[in-house]
Amino acid sequence: MSKTDHAKIRTRFREFQERIGIKFSNEKLLWQAFTHSSYVNEHRKKPHEDNERLEFLGDAVLELTVSHFLYNKYPMMSEGELTKLRAAIVCEPSLVTLANELSFGDLILLGKGEELTGGRTRPALLADVFEAFIGALYLDRGFEEVIAFLDRYVFPKVKTGAFSHVMDYKSQLQELVQRDGSGDIEYRILQEKGPAHNREFVSQVTLRGKELGVGSGKSKKEAEQQAAQRALEKLKSRPK
Repeated sequence: MSKTDHAKIRTRFREFQERIGIKFSNEKLLWQAFTHSSYVNEHRKKPHEDNERLEFLGDAVLELTVSHFLYNKYPMMSEGELTKLRAAIVCEPSLVTLANELSFGDLILLGKGEELTGGRTRPALLADVFEAFIGALYLDRGFEEVIAFLDRYVFPKVKTGAFSHVMDYKSQLQELVQRDGSGDIEYRILQEKGPAHNREFVSQVTLRGKELGVGSGKSKKEAEQQAAQRALEKLKSRPK
């Protein structure tokens, strides 16, 4: 790499840090987060490290910080629902979207072959770089800075319902009500009918004592899900 190219890259990383409002103490970690193995293979005379170890660390840090956020944000959500929601947030397509929004592709250091075959926009590569960046940020600034970064760029998407498609109706209703600060929702079984082998339950969901929806099903859970679905339809159809 020529001195001119090195200066250009240094400028890009400095501008990137200014844009996201984070200053790395150890800029080598930041460079490493964006260094693909193909670049290292083509610059063996200089001591470059690729981002694969940082990616490994960042994956774990991301899972922990997102888990902690969801655990506190959704106290009524079951373990299975939390797992499904976390998976949607940290999956490759979501990480690629985040990487693109922050223009990570412009910073990646690639080998010439990888560059020519479109590596800069390859989804798996972008997702890996996002995880590596989280790993570098954790090593340089600690958990608090990682949480602050996610609080600016990731958690607002969760709060505005970007991932609600993976949640069940009860969870979606809980999320909507929490977001509006409307109060607490309650479920009540209004009726049980039919013989033991063919039971039917009728459930009601209320908000501050007012009925939002009624549903029925072969189990209490199914009846509550239908009641929540009806409540969502009712709330979403309200005039803004």
